[in-house]
Amino acid sequence: MPAMDVETLLKEASSYIPPDKLEFIRAAYVFAAKAHEGQLRASGEPYLDHPLNVSLTLVEYQLDAASIAAALLHDVVEDCDVSLDEIAAQFGAEVAKLVDGVTKLKRLTSRSEEREIDSRTQAENLRKLLMATADDLRVVLIKLADRLHNMRTLGALPLGRRRAIARQTLDVYAPLAHRLGLRRTKWQLEDLAFRYLDPKQYRRFTRLIATKRAEREGFIDEAIRSLSEELKANGVEARVLGRPKHIYSTYLKAKRYAEEGKSVGDIHDLFALRVLVDSVSDCYKALGVVHNVWHPIIEEFNDYIANPKENGYQSLHTTVLCNGTTPIEVQIRTQEMNQVATFGVAAHWHYKEGGKQDRSMDARIAWLQELAERRDDLQGEEFVESFKTDVLTGQVFVYTPKGEIKDLPKGSTPLDFAFRIHTDLGYRCIGAKVNGKLVQLNQALNNGDVVEIVASKTERGPSLDWLNPELGYVRTAHGQNKVRQWFNKQERS
Repeated sequence: MPAMDVETLLKEASSYIPPDKLEFIRAAYVFAAKAHEGQLRASGEPYLDHPLNVSLTLVEYQLDAASIAAALLHDVVEDCDVSLDEIAAQFGAEVAKLVDGVTKLKRLTSRSEEREIDSRTQAENLRKLLMATADDLRVVLIKLADRLHNMRTLGALPLGRRRAIARQTLDVYAPLAHRLGLRRTKWQLEDLAFRYLDPKQYRRFTRLIATKRAEREGFIDEAIRSLSEELKANGVEARVLGRPKHIYSTYLKAKRYAEEGKSVGDIHDLFALRVLVDSVSDCYKALGVVHNVWHPIIEEFNDYIANPKENGYQSLHTTVLCNGTTPIEVQIRTQEMNQVATFGVAAHWHYKEGGKQDRSMDARIAWLQELAERRDDLQGEEFVESFKTDVLTGQVFVYTPKGEIKDLPKGSTPLDFAFRIHTDLGYRCIGAKVNGKLVQLNQALNNGDVVEIVASKTERGPSLDWLNPELGYVRTAHGQNKVRQWFNKQERS
């Protein structure tokens, strides 16, 4: 690998990493180059291309020097017979621990990349992945960057392995990137996986987006010019950009529209604008300007600044009729919100050079620790189902009577809330109040609800009706498993 490539990495990292740490990264590169000397990837490229590309992605995330060094070294233990003791001696215990974590993840995930695996093995793999994330988030950030580069070079592998890796990427890694707020990584992983899982549809939607882009390029340029002038005239400093659509998300939206009897042409945001401003107040000023210039479609408005998504995403979304006929989505956010929207938890990462711990981000990833801790309660299919329904779905945020915020899967009920607080509270639940009013136990909770559980003084135990999906009393996998455990215990006693 030519020296200029590591120089590119160091140049990019120098925007936020001090000079002494840059030399630390250079030393890790030199060590990795020696360890991987003569090794080639399946594509025929020098193996060192891979750790360098992984490291460049971490620099995009603006992770710390230890993470970047670990990314450069992440395959030397597995592929070059280098010991963790050697890494610790050269680069310290912190880097050695990160390399060890990534190495263990590689070993457990590589088995499921070879073939379809049984549910128990899949469950254990998912559990280990989550536990590694909960222990040190940097391990999984490195793994996500590793997976991203592997997906970019997937074409060199046999068909069976390509499909297995793509399926695992779409089912686990892309949703995990989404929950961590890594939107760019998420859509890149989705598009790359879609390419190998359904090549025909991938080509179709690639052509569709390219055709629409060609048709409307002049239209978008004119919209950018017009809106930029109006914002400036109204005293709002802003950058207006065209926003490309992503292939897999457009495919999913087209499927959803087809089920509703609509066509692809009805998708409002095939083309969109993004407006970047300096402050929250400017976001709302810009929104007013947009609605004055173009007619808004009211039902297509969302305020994610006042009501952020579960992964920290904030933005104003509005769809307007440009020139009276053409729908176009406009996203308005601050520069800081744009960083969080792109890089998620990495934008808040408290291991950044000179950074401080971000308690709000710690709270946002509390679900990782909670799910990892369920490993003694859930087995096989139960854990997989819990991961898919309780982690990879949308979230709703509600409050306890004391003002503590709890995040639950969208559609959760007061009973799900009770089991989330404590298993015993779920077993003793006889009623619930939402915002001070008594409600049915199968009522879906909404963002901002204050939930109070009415509990009996003694354990009554759950009702079998709670497991009836048509009645919808308990909708989370976690709550359903607790109810089943109670009845299984009664049968054994």
